[in-house]
Amino acid sequence: MTLLEIVAVTAGLGVVVAAAGLALMWRLRTRSIGVMLAVVVAVAVLATVAGVAAITMRMAIDAAARDLVLSVVAVGGLVGLAVAFVVARQIVAASRRLAAAVREPSFVAPPGLPAELRAIASTLEESYARERALEGARRELVAWVSHDLRTPLAGMRAMAEALEDGVGDARRYPTQIRLEVERLSAMVDDLFELSRIHAGSLRLNRTRTGLGDLVADVVAGVEALALAKGVRLCATPAVAPVSADAGALGRALRNLVVNAIRHTPAGGTVAVRVSVEDGLACLTVTDACGGIPEEDLQRVFDVAFIGERARTPTRDGGAGLGLAITHGLVAAHGGSVSVANQGPGCRFEIRLPLAP
Repeated sequence: MTLLEIVAVTAGLGVVVAAAGLALMWRLRTRSIGVMLAVVVAVAVLATVAGVAAITMRMAIDAAARDLVLSVVAVGGLVGLAVAFVVARQIVAASRRLAAAVREPSFVAPPGLPAELRAIASTLEESYARERALEGARRELVAWVSHDLRTPLAGMRAMAEALEDGVGDARRYPTQIRLEVERLSAMVDDLFELSRIHAGSLRLNRTRTGLGDLVADVVAGVEALALAKGVRLCATPAVAPVSADAGALGRALRNLVVNAIRHTPAGGTVAVRVSVEDGLACLTVTDACGGIPEEDLQRVFDVAFIGERARTPTRDGGAGLGLAITHGLVAAHGGSVSVANQGPGCRFEIRLPLAP
């Protein structure tokens, strides 16, 4: 046989065996990965054996030599199939161990997994950890909101009962009830905003916005609160245009400023500064709250964080979710918000991409 004939015969048989193998794999595509691997190895072995056998049968060699060649090829094929069987069983066993671990309430990746399954297990561990953290946050949030809702509701019920019995202050109680209703309304607004952020349904109406004007509007809106608290409020505006939803970004900044005013003692200063650093627009809010414990700095934007400096419910605020809402609103703008202790208090910083 010529070389061209050998190549033609081998290629023809290989195509036939490969086509049959692909058809079989298509029918078995929903079966175990071990079965798929066995089919792949079997196709490779059968294509080799068929090509060698066909060529050997057509070559002018004696029967003893032909039988020897066919025997060697057959043994090699059987060894390949045996190895494929062992590997397939190992992969199936590892997959079953991973599936069993996933069914456990507390998922821990089993040892000895192949690289691909280890990557899947690592992703699952991260997902389980996030889910556990979110579940804990939801439980703490429900507990805190339930507590904050009961307080004004209990007060309004007591005042309403007093008015019904004719023993209450008919002039003062209606005003107090209105204030409690406003507080409840603010809490509901915070929860609704937070739910939209977490659900990914927040829609931003972006326009070219100057941070200097945004800061001026926010400062003007909280001056009365600062005056009543005895806190000095100062702003240092600058030209820093960004592409943002002015209402959403203004709310994020207002949350930081109001939080700073509430936790700064009388006679302290809250400063709001606009600057451009490293090609980013920066909004900085510094206060004199006394600082945050180092171990709590990474948690102040968590929904369920209940540290003294971050989520202490107040009668003039909502459910104490302002910092979590700020974090979500800034992230929706493609920016970041951070906090650090500085001087007599804290330094909150929002960083946003500059508008082109």
